[in-house]
Amino acid sequence: MQVYKFGGTSVGTPERMKDVCRLITEDGQQKIVVLSAMSGTTNSLVEIADYVRKGNPEGAGTTITHLRRKYREHIPCLYDTEEMRQQTRELIDGVFLDIHDLCGMKFTEYIEKDILSKGEIISTNMVTNYLKEQNVKTMLIPALDYMKVDKNGEPDMHYIREHLLDILRKNPDYDIYITQGFICRDAAGRVDNLQRGGSDYTATLIGASIRADEVQIWTDIDGMHNNDPRFVEGTTPVRQLNFEESAELAYFGAKILHPTCIQPARIAGVPVRLKNTMAPAAPGTIINNEMQEGTIKAVAAKDNITAIKIVSSRMLLASGFLCKVFSIFDKYKTSIDMITTSEVGVSVTIDKTSRLAAIVERLKKIGTVQVDHDMCIICVVGDLRSRNTGFETLATEALRDIPLRMISYGGSNHNISFLVSMSDKQRALQALQKTLF
Repeated sequence: MQVYKFGGTSVGTPERMKDVCRLITEDGQQKIVVLSAMSGTTNSLVEIADYVRKGNPEGAGTTITHLRRKYREHIPCLYDTEEMRQQTRELIDGVFLDIHDLCGMKFTEYIEKDILSKGEIISTNMVTNYLKEQNVKTMLIPALDYMKVDKNGEPDMHYIREHLLDILRKNPDYDIYITQGFICRDAAGRVDNLQRGGSDYTATLIGASIRADEVQIWTDIDGMHNNDPRFVEGTTPVRQLNFEESAELAYFGAKILHPTCIQPARIAGVPVRLKNTMAPAAPGTIINNEMQEGTIKAVAAKDNITAIKIVSSRMLLASGFLCKVFSIFDKYKTSIDMITTSEVGVSVTIDKTSRLAAIVERLKKIGTVQVDHDMCIICVVGDLRSRNTGFETLATEALRDIPLRMISYGGSNHNISFLVSMSDKQRALQALQKTLF
């Protein structure tokens, strides 16, 4: 069985919904399909929740009315029979009544998450009804029946696997199973959401749980490109990536995939394929455990980086210095992206600056601190194991005219990273593209 995932733009209009349904049924294979909310819906639901937070039920009611009208206008464009149109109207009206009821309650984060869940509930029901009208044997599996996180907010894999497999065992004769991405239940059974990766995460969790043949994540881009096409001309799709390579690219700026969501598939050994809904015949990018030796795959960039240098003459031979530095970042729950050290200092980068002032204040107690804003991490990803000589030389030679603030190499077998000013980002990406590809 395969798992397909489609984002909000893929189900953003009745026409796109029909396109998705053609894609998932054309090969006649049994599959689970994960759907996001229709594009724009989640933003409206966030707005509704914000009105509730501010104690403005009138504002929430106005937004609800506009969103409900939008959905009702889609119905005659999607369905052929009046019976299915009426059934879907009643379903949508019922969901919006639920939202109205939630808006009348005292605001809590749980109320907000419940409101945000409604977009996917609507979209999955609309697609399920369309497929049924087309005589496709389709079953809607509510994500709230099997998707759960533990008390730490991490997926409860045992619970997910046990409950999902039980549902499939009891209902084996359907061609298509539709479910939601993003939403789940927390350890106490309340409506929650997967914080990282959203519906991509759901798809790989499902794929890992059922040991799927493949997870396909469908977007409007033809796979993972070897550079950022917004800044570099002539980029091409990367046809194969190792799981570790894809995680590096996702973490350092390739927005097509969240770095966390690939982990369940990696652990289970389930391949993930990135496909383009606009060009379904294109091969896309396959991500698996295979390694193409001696190959540079791609370049990615992570923006809005802040660099912090801590210098202390006391660091020399002081075994506890780095421990003190890291404990400060840990205290303020701020993760570090890059790190380089010398005999008298250490430089690190962060991408979240909400606690920067407090961090700097503490760091000044152990050394002299220099902060550089508006920086960018550019990473080169591929088979960079030490036996493959020359790749680091190629990368640094390409950037010979770019001022480099930091270089990080050796912490991974798949990545060499450069810290540059944001003003030099485009030049750096273009130079690497010309030299490496």
